[in-house]
Amino acid sequence: MSNTSPHIVIIGGGFGGLQAAKRLARTNARVTVVDKRNHHLFQPLLYQVATAGLSPSDIAEPIRSILRKNRNTRVVLGTATAINLSDKTVALTDQTLQYDYLIIASGVTHTYFGKPWDDIAPGLKSLEDAVTIRRRFLMAFERAEGEPNPALRRKLLTFVIVGGGPTGVELAGTMAEMAFRSLPGDFRQVTKHDARIVLVEGSKRLLSAYSDKSSHRALKALEKRGVEVRVNSRVTELKPGLAHIGDDVIECGNVFWAAGVVGGDLVKTMGVNLDRNGRVMVTNDCSVPNHPEVFVIGDIAHLVDGRGCVVPGVAQGAIQMGTYVGRVIRAQLKNKPAPRQFVYFDKGKMATIGRSAAVAETGKLRLSGFIAWFMWLFVHIIFLVGFDNRLIVMTQWIWEYLTFKRGARLITTAYRDHPDPH
Repeated sequence: MSNTSPHIVIIGGGFGGLQAAKRLARTNARVTVVDKRNHHLFQPLLYQVATAGLSPSDIAEPIRSILRKNRNTRVVLGTATAINLSDKTVALTDQTLQYDYLIIASGVTHTYFGKPWDDIAPGLKSLEDAVTIRRRFLMAFERAEGEPNPALRRKLLTFVIVGGGPTGVELAGTMAEMAFRSLPGDFRQVTKHDARIVLVEGSKRLLSAYSDKSSHRALKALEKRGVEVRVNSRVTELKPGLAHIGDDVIECGNVFWAAGVVGGDLVKTMGVNLDRNGRVMVTNDCSVPNHPEVFVIGDIAHLVDGRGCVVPGVAQGAIQMGTYVGRVIRAQLKNKPAPRQFVYFDKGKMATIGRSAAVAETGKLRLSGFIAWFMWLFVHIIFLVGFDNRLIVMTQWIWEYLTFKRGARLITTAYRDHPDPH
């Protein structure tokens, strides 16, 4: 590919970035995909790694492997630190890239709303986060096994999960099944009565993006599994071993965070309008106002589509935006009319609560229980990148369903390296 060919820089190797790269594979442009990690992550299954159901490699695939057939594409492992719209450059930590087109698909990160709680309450946005949560969860049981004081054992095995969206609900449901059913049989001192799972949600109900019916069913499914759900409740303070929920104080061994997201520092360097969550305000063709050569897609974009709907920050939205922007740039490269404004097609949403329990919505259809859970399994298997990943995950899930065992219960650091939560 000639150096005089148009250069398209894509920041982020997630769902949106990869989809755009695939759409641009057979163009006369040079495509550079930049990501600070060398792998694409299937984020919807991160909670499965955090709860020892899957290993990190089961839900990740090297970006170079995914794009190996794209002859016009190169992958750069690096961190984008600044974007200069007037000079059309992207600064990385060790080099600067000049672009003709720029696609920003850098995603979002969790936010603690200005509180210094990141060390106390890890979020769930990366494989590192998932492994940290898994380690803390499993280590709590190891510590409790050696604790003769029942009150301290109860404290060690009290887990507070902040945030009642899909991530919080999935974590709470799966951790409850482990704490009350799977793990106690492996210990001699710990029993299912020692554990306590508390899910805290600031609004009036769980899964606020879902219907009241699905929200109620999710609540009942969690309570059936022994989860203590607190809605209309907010975390006011977190300290090691203590969680302040309104006026109540819960003694706990661990707090896990699933309460909110915010755009990263990169988009702040652009000098464009951001919404209150730090996402870039884009036009209905995904471009930055006054910069038609710059597109923002995925979670980091605040996009009102052609029908006046705000596109949600979910995988299907990122995939559709990536496909659309790829088509727009392809048309412009060929001097053809660009596609009409972006319109989001909602294929539905689903959240799993645990074994044989989930809620799913598509159109006016509301499903729950085993049927919704089976749909959830099927959809997530289909969208996993790589045949090997699908086969491994499907086999692992079948085994867990038949045996109630979690196959990736590994603590990968020494006991002495874990700080005492008290």
